[in-house]
Amino acid sequence: MQTGMAVEVTASLDLDFDAAHPNEPFWLEAIKHQGSSAYNSDPTYQVFRNVKDFGAKGDGIADDTLAIKHLDGEWKVRTSSVHYECRIQKHRLYSGGFMGDLTFNGGKFGLWVGNQQSVILPVVHLSYIIGTGGVSAVSIVDAVIRDTPIAVRSAAASNTTLAGSVVLDNMRLKNVTTAVADGSNTSVLGGGASLTIKSWVQGNVFTGASSTGIFTQGPVPSVKKPAILLDRSGRVFGKTHPQYTDYSVRHFVSVKDHGARGDGHADDTAALQSLLYKSAGRKIVFFDAGTYIVTSTLTVPPGTRMVGEAWSVIAGKGKVFSNQDQPRVVVRVGEKYSCGVVEITDMIFTTVGPVLLLDMELIPGSPGWVEVRISLLKSQARLANIDHAPAAGTELELANCPPGATDTAPCMAAYLALHLTHGSSAYLEYRIESSWSQGTWVWLADHDLDGDGASQISIYSGRGVLSESEGPVWMIGTAEHHVMYQYRLVHARNHYMGLIQTESPYWQPVPAAPEPFAVDRAFKDPEFKESDVSAWALSVEASKNIIVFDIDSDSSVTIYSLSTVASTFQISVDGAGVINQTNNLNGFASTVTLWTSSGQTFTGVEVEVGIQL
Repeated sequence: MQTGMAVEVTASLDLDFDAAHPNEPFWLEAIKHQGSSAYNSDPTYQVFRNVKDFGAKGDGIADDTLAIKHLDGEWKVRTSSVHYECRIQKHRLYSGGFMGDLTFNGGKFGLWVGNQQSVILPVVHLSYIIGTGGVSAVSIVDAVIRDTPIAVRSAAASNTTLAGSVVLDNMRLKNVTTAVADGSNTSVLGGGASLTIKSWVQGNVFTGASSTGIFTQGPVPSVKKPAILLDRSGRVFGKTHPQYTDYSVRHFVSVKDHGARGDGHADDTAALQSLLYKSAGRKIVFFDAGTYIVTSTLTVPPGTRMVGEAWSVIAGKGKVFSNQDQPRVVVRVGEKYSCGVVEITDMIFTTVGPVLLLDMELIPGSPGWVEVRISLLKSQARLANIDHAPAAGTELELANCPPGATDTAPCMAAYLALHLTHGSSAYLEYRIESSWSQGTWVWLADHDLDGDGASQISIYSGRGVLSESEGPVWMIGTAEHHVMYQYRLVHARNHYMGLIQTESPYWQPVPAAPEPFAVDRAFKDPEFKESDVSAWALSVEASKNIIVFDIDSDSSVTIYSLSTVASTFQISVDGAGVINQTNNLNGFASTVTLWTSSGQTFTGVEVEVGIQL
């Protein structure tokens, strides 16, 4: 484990690097596209489509609207090396999400944020942010805002009751008259020519085991973040989606060119494993669009870069994975005592039957982290990754798994979705980009996506994300609908977790958690009392330096911007309910702006998500 050092922000492939020539096309445009949609009824369906093949020029001058509209709504459009001029007055966001690496210049509004909760990290040179009265909670981290009269404005008037929660953490202002204003433009927090806001909140603040909150508009003690979670500028480390723009098509190798079929039926285990070992540190492995069946554990060695085409699928299937009493890993990233960097992009990991889905054992090497970034576009323009969707081929569709079915055995999707082992390190990110979100989503589907898209189903995944890692780990994303918990941290250290939006299964409390699974202490499962009928959103036990925007459990615990829907107690400590959600109604959700343990030490911290009504 590395400690006490800032994280480097770049990493290169360990291959003989020969940069792409200036006149070479972007690799994604030049690579052979032979992907297929495994379960599509039309065998001629073309997965990848370049807009330039449909009349677009992409020269920054011609009007390409009609060419793009011809494809929009029918297929995922990949623009390859094409540049399209786009001028945006503002970005409207009506649902919750994470946004990062944003720059706004001019315009009336930078962001108009509404509905649930949002985390913004970092925003540089922001012209204007506005939060509407419909937003439950906004957290702005590591922002630089300059040359604007008002940095943050809430549509609601300032008063002594919760009407929109705001958290500002490490915000720097330059030439900003008002840092925070209410709906009538009355200043709540003043600005200045040069000002740093270490930690400031607007909302209900709780302390210790007290169930009584105090509405606060003002500074609060800032949480000390471990240096290993920060970049050299002192901000929370972040990394953009890798595009491999410095590499040409000759740096890539196709799995279909090396024996894998991706047709959703053939066993591709041997072909994929052979290519991954041969290519580690030498080539970027390109997964042509398709569904690749593996029937035994697939190991991703150190030095691997693998990228999908329109979110390629690796699916575990067969007897090896079907025994719940002996769960087996579908994809293992690294092995014990291995060291290096792995990067995974635009991939789906899914299952047929109950399995341990993804296991990470890679010890961080230079430059100090292992990145696993997996993206998937869902049918509602939502992106996900470690995904148990009832898609064609999974045998978890409506006909097999209708709501209320008493026989759960045919509808077991996973034993555990993602396991970060003791020596591993990971960067997992979910964010809003343009009009959709992208990145890490450890998700169990609740509707039949390849059916009518609306019918609810009942399928079962025992556990979401289990981390025993000593870090560093960055998890900016979501885990939803798992039976026992969405996030569980045991003996973990040095984690940053932002916008960990969660949902319990819709069918709970019938059956009540942990059914239809059994508590397994070998996997560090929490105990369930008779009254614990729903999944935990977050459970932290014996862990240190954990920031869940924000939790810091190094002998004390601090939680910022906790929004829940239809839960009973928003926070439970050592098994006892502390904060009842009825005291924190905040539009659609209930919000605890800040809770601190006030120096008390607890054996565990559990934040419960209640029944979805």
